[in-house]
Amino acid sequence: MIDIQLDEEQQQIAETVTSFAKQQIRVAAREADENNTVPASVIDQAWGLGLIQNAIPEAYGGYGADASAVTGTVIAEGLAEGDLAIAMHALSPKLVVDPVLHLGNDEQKQRILPTYTGEKFAAGSAAVSEPRWNFSVSTMTTTAKSDGGDYVLNGNKCLVALAKDAPFTIVYAKDDNGVVGAFIVEQGTAGYNVGEREANLGLRALATYEVALEDCKVPAANRIGTDAQPMLRRARVAQAAMAVGVAKASLDYAIVYAKDREVFGVKVAQKQAIAFMLADMAIDVDAARLLAWEAAWLIDEGEEHMREVALADQFAADAVMTITDNGIQVLGGHGFIRDHPSELWARNGRGFVTFEGLASV
Repeated sequence: MIDIQLDEEQQQIAETVTSFAKQQIRVAAREADENNTVPASVIDQAWGLGLIQNAIPEAYGGYGADASAVTGTVIAEGLAEGDLAIAMHALSPKLVVDPVLHLGNDEQKQRILPTYTGEKFAAGSAAVSEPRWNFSVSTMTTTAKSDGGDYVLNGNKCLVALAKDAPFTIVYAKDDNGVVGAFIVEQGTAGYNVGEREANLGLRALATYEVALEDCKVPAANRIGTDAQPMLRRARVAQAAMAVGVAKASLDYAIVYAKDREVFGVKVAQKQAIAFMLADMAIDVDAARLLAWEAAWLIDEGEEHMREVALADQFAADAVMTITDNGIQVLGGHGFIRDHPSELWARNGRGFVTFEGLASV
């Protein structure tokens, strides 16, 4: 029986993250979006919270707390409620830390994890998506061919966050047996070619790139585990949680606006159509959160969770589009202008149906 109850430490983390997101991230979001740049000061403050280091064992320089997927889900939702692009940037180290921590061997942990336990933020990156309209992990065309003691990677990736800054990128590719594997690629490796920064509808503050892998040779010792599917499922849970954060931000803003805005002598919130719309939005936010928590809880319990992850990911991706669109409608004409953040949330929310591997729990 599923029993999801945050313990005292998780509740404190949730409160800390939510407060930080509203007081620091939210106020920086609009300028970050307009300037296509995440403020380094905000990332430094986020790093100071120890959200990444906390889940890394003391043996590798971390704080040694439990690396719970439920905790990761709470963190992802809380930060994304402030701003999605800034949240993804701040949590990018998990794109490297989580695969190594959960699937890697001790040598890989000793070599990689200390990079993400220092006083200064270090970016992480993952290359999953490919620049094709019908991309899915099952039809991935990036290959990793065994070549003696090495793997040779070939293929093209897109939406690779912080590819130019991250000292390590986890590249996902199919091996000789058609199994999707995760491979550690260090910055500067021959054949790992980072292209121009992408120009996206949303996530404008997050630097994402296309990457070309051209006979990119990595040692066999850089393969993490044998099957990368568990990490891809963690990524989908993280994305579901972030979708909840974006949706909740839009809902809360719409509620405040509707209660305050008066049209023809009546508050907008008193209009039955608007009241029903806000209620439906609230139902979907809570439903998406519960699905994400359920999937994360099953991961922590070591139980089969493929179905639950798929449901959480799909429902949240659809819900956030509807909720953020409704958030614009509640504001009427004001929802379409940049004086209000509703249009920013709608642009970011639209991307969840295509995101793969941009976050992790």
